[in-house]
Amino acid sequence: METLPLHISLVFVVITLLTVFVFYKAAGQSRITLFVILSWLILQMIVSYTGFYSNIEAVPPRSIFFLAPPVLFIFILSITPSGKNFLSQLDIKTLTLLHSIRIPVELVLFWLFSYKVIPEVMTFEGRNLDILSGLSAPFIYYFGFVRQQLNRTVLLVWNILCLALLLNVVIHAILSFPYPFQQFGFDQPNIAVLYFPFVWLPSCVVPLVLLSHIASIRQLLYTINLPTLN
Repeated sequence: METLPLHISLVFVVITLLTVFVFYKAAGQSRITLFVILSWLILQMIVSYTGFYSNIEAVPPRSIFFLAPPVLFIFILSITPSGKNFLSQLDIKTLTLLHSIRIPVELVLFWLFSYKVIPEVMTFEGRNLDILSGLSAPFIYYFGFVRQQLNRTVLLVWNILCLALLLNVVIHAILSFPYPFQQFGFDQPNIAVLYFPFVWLPSCVVPLVLLSHIASIRQLLYTINLPTLN
């Protein structure tokens, strides 16, 4: 978007790549995982540069093409034996630290709001409290996995609450798109994520955060060899 300063886009690119790197570490530095994620990022970059997503008159809404595939992929991971095995092998400690990325993401969202490309409802001045997840993540990591002072219930509740905060902002973001079903941000709709690089937020960063919570919750429910389960 030409109205935005270049540094905002550059900061978000760094945030996205850092998120991918941390998840790559959590996946045991799996090259296949890294290849899949980077390929998806490149595909989304190319498609967004064509202006495909910015056509808000198209039916069905074209944002479905960057929203649906990650959700479907996460669903498949959650129900298939190989997918469940992958989720169980992710490092929960690294996944917990990954949520710290939500702090700079929220700051970028506030930047975007100040340039009138997303509505206030998507920021911490509106109905988005997701920054609390990012602020609490380092403490959960330290007291849960370094000091081992938090039990499984605390870690499970924290992941569920943070997942609820994530779903809250996702719902508000979807309902702020300039589509017929829009419910928020009529004077300042959510258009930033229809352009590169911010298309990476719903197509990559949010799915990785979502997947991190799902994997962590699954491990806390079913894994018995975590140091915090005693």
